[in-house]
Amino acid sequence: MDDILEHLEKIDDYRWRIPKTAKPGMQVDGIVYADEKLLKDIRHDKALEQVANVAFLPGIVSASLAMPDIHWGYGFPIGGVAATDPDKGGVVSPGGVGFDINCGVRLVRTNFKYADVKDKVQELVHSLFNLVPSGVGSKGEIRVTKKEERQIMVKGSGWAVAQGYGVQADLEATEEHGAIEGADPDAVSERAYERGKAQSGTLGSGNHFVEIQVVDMVHDAEIADGFGLEEGSVTVMIHSGSRGFGYQVCDDYLKTMMRCMQKYNITLPDRQLACAPLDSAEAKQYLAAMRAAANYAWNNRQCLMDLTRKAFERVFSTGWQKMGMDLIYDVAHNIAKLETHKVNGKEKTLCVHRKGATRAFPPGHPELPAHYQKTGQPVIIPGDMGRNSYLLVGTEKAAETFYSTCHGAGRVKSRTAAAKAFDTNKLVNELQAKGIYVMASSRATIVEEAPLAYKDVNEVVKVVHEAGISKRVCRMRPVGVVKG
Repeated sequence: MDDILEHLEKIDDYRWRIPKTAKPGMQVDGIVYADEKLLKDIRHDKALEQVANVAFLPGIVSASLAMPDIHWGYGFPIGGVAATDPDKGGVVSPGGVGFDINCGVRLVRTNFKYADVKDKVQELVHSLFNLVPSGVGSKGEIRVTKKEERQIMVKGSGWAVAQGYGVQADLEATEEHGAIEGADPDAVSERAYERGKAQSGTLGSGNHFVEIQVVDMVHDAEIADGFGLEEGSVTVMIHSGSRGFGYQVCDDYLKTMMRCMQKYNITLPDRQLACAPLDSAEAKQYLAAMRAAANYAWNNRQCLMDLTRKAFERVFSTGWQKMGMDLIYDVAHNIAKLETHKVNGKEKTLCVHRKGATRAFPPGHPELPAHYQKTGQPVIIPGDMGRNSYLLVGTEKAAETFYSTCHGAGRVKSRTAAAKAFDTNKLVNELQAKGIYVMASSRATIVEEAPLAYKDVNEVVKVVHEAGISKRVCRMRPVGVVKG
């Protein structure tokens, strides 16, 4: 790691380079998006070493990229982006997606202003906590047969909507319309089926949450107005993924990929980067299973949004449509996707790995729905439960990151370190003094997710905004939080 730091070069105030000469075998440079302040936090773990290691991947294009929320992960750093070219021996690596496949975020608007909900925040949090199953191994009321589980893997959010857990407009405001093509239920193990059958509509544990928020700063009034938001607007953010189902898919295919290294004569500095050529049977099978898990996650968040709407209906005795609880957008931040990008002026199909990174398509991109053609794709960036979250939009300049940006604040303390450093009772009292009411399935979760265990999301978002790879629209502050 010291060697990597010695080679780090400043490009400008928001970009740093790890030249490919830093480690023999790097195919491309590493590019890190950060300012001087955030770089001090980034230096504390081995994430920069991982950025350099990712640059060894066969067929990698342009650079191994790292967002300002970067921290150490499995194989890839969390906050890492890499695109590989199938025509140049490009690979797919499960470590570039992560264990929680299609962990992601959705943002729901409401017609409420803070004054309308101020006296009901605790009641809303209790309603959400009672309706939304949370915690390790949590199981939901939505129980499915194996046949239905296979349908979820293919149809994603569409399955939930067909069951009455939402409306067609929800699908139009979801990345890939809530279901990526190419999923194959037969590529998924029996163990994954078993783990997933009772977890649709469950929050899970760790940093997953349902959060009631208030817009406290508008950066672009015209775009915010188009999203139905203004200062004082109440929003709800939902953060969850594919639960034990996606974890099992990743775990199964990591074992497969480990065997591929020798089979395809691939040499990498870290076995956690285990991969297979995109044209191989193993890669195709992994992508088919990963897509099944991604669709499972979109279905899960759709079900969670339905439960969230029901929780509000219980408190306000009004239908969710009358409360204006429309989905602004749902976007993944742990996924590998085949996308078209320009490389040296020519359009190429690339496998873009985003691990703890958010897609950020610009205005006019053909994959965006009509109502976001002028604004660009909504980009949803959760922070910690004591500070802020953000809504941004994608930009054309993000072409330099394969239309990717940050995904959150990024940890600076592990869960174990946070548990040792902070006192739960003191933390809850501090949050309540700030007007933030928190409930969690475990008191341990609260302290593990302490705000000071994370970088300041305001600083992280400032970097991606100033670097031009996404554009701030508005900032939200939390008032009520249900943690996993």
